[in-house]
Amino acid sequence: QVQLVESGGGLVQPGGSLRLSCAASGSDGSIHAMGWDRQAPGRQRELVAHITNAGNTKYGDSVKGRFTISRDNAKNTVYLQRNNLNSEDTAVYFCNLGDYAGAYYFVRSWGQGTQVTVSS
Repeated sequence: QVQLVESGGGLVQPGGSLRLSCAASGSDGSIHAMGWDRQAPGRQRELVAHITNAGNTKYGDSVKGRFTISRDNAKNTVYLQRNNLNSEDTAVYFCNLGDYAGAYYFVRSWGQGTQVTVSS
């Protein structure tokens, strides 16, 4: 089974930048879509972004235009970039790996999650 290891979380000041990384290990020989969800305190988990192996992206409605997802297929790694963070971005960010079947995204693996706290 593919395992996902996230890095890059922590305490960030308002207006600061964030770059999360998620590396997949134990490849099954296929290049899958990868992405990020997040869960803020007291709120449901929500989609941040997905990216297919071809580089096609999908963003959640609440974060569209504020995050950038990218990937390096040679490194089996997906990245999430956000500038000008605010308190609404405080959440646990979960990496995932999956496949699209039509418009539906099937998750194969989840990372453990990395906490991002935006505070002065």
